[in-house]
Amino acid sequence: MKKQVKRLALVLAFVTTSIGFAQETKSSDDTRDKLKLGLKAGVNFSNVYDEQGQDFVAQGKVGFVGGGFLSIPFGKIIGFQPEVMYSQKGFKATGSFLGSNYDYTRTTSFLDIPLLLQIKPAPMLTLVAGPQFSYLLETKNNFNGSTTSTQEAGINSQNYKKNIYGFVVGADLNFDNLVLSGRAGWDINQSDADGNTTSPRYKNQVIQLTLGYTF
Repeated sequence: MKKQVKRLALVLAFVTTSIGFAQETKSSDDTRDKLKLGLKAGVNFSNVYDEQGQDFVAQGKVGFVGGGFLSIPFGKIIGFQPEVMYSQKGFKATGSFLGSNYDYTRTTSFLDIPLLLQIKPAPMLTLVAGPQFSYLLETKNNFNGSTTSTQEAGINSQNYKKNIYGFVVGADLNFDNLVLSGRAGWDINQSDADGNTTSPRYKNQVIQLTLGYTF
């Protein structure tokens, strides 16, 4: 719970700073009512929440994110922004199985498709929020420590869900053709079919920072 509060506070700080910066900065080129196509890339700071099992401890990890987006205006204030992103998520974990300790890093690669409502209070600032569909492309588990073949086989054989739904909020700072973006995302449904001490139920949560370019 504390981790979620810290991540939400980080996003709120980014949005608040963005609003203050946009209010203090005037732009002579107001393009809020223009259709824009863009590409962006950056980093995910990911973790999981709603874990089950006292022997399971999750830590965050860093991953790559990149893709494209389309900004569709409905006037200067309201717009719609669909995105298609390749997104690496996951976590680091420690635990025990039959008295043997282990630690591993899980990297999950997703195709994320957020469908975002845009609120554009100023030329340099865009606030976004909306649902997200994620499709699991690949899962990799890297083991360290005193793991056994039984432990690794058990974790690797987990029933991963392919289709996951979530929610995204964030803000964009617009500098001519450059876009600095901050996002926070949470899964609505869990990524594993079941949960126990060695195969925890969990939901992804991500803080995302990207730099983009619009055409």
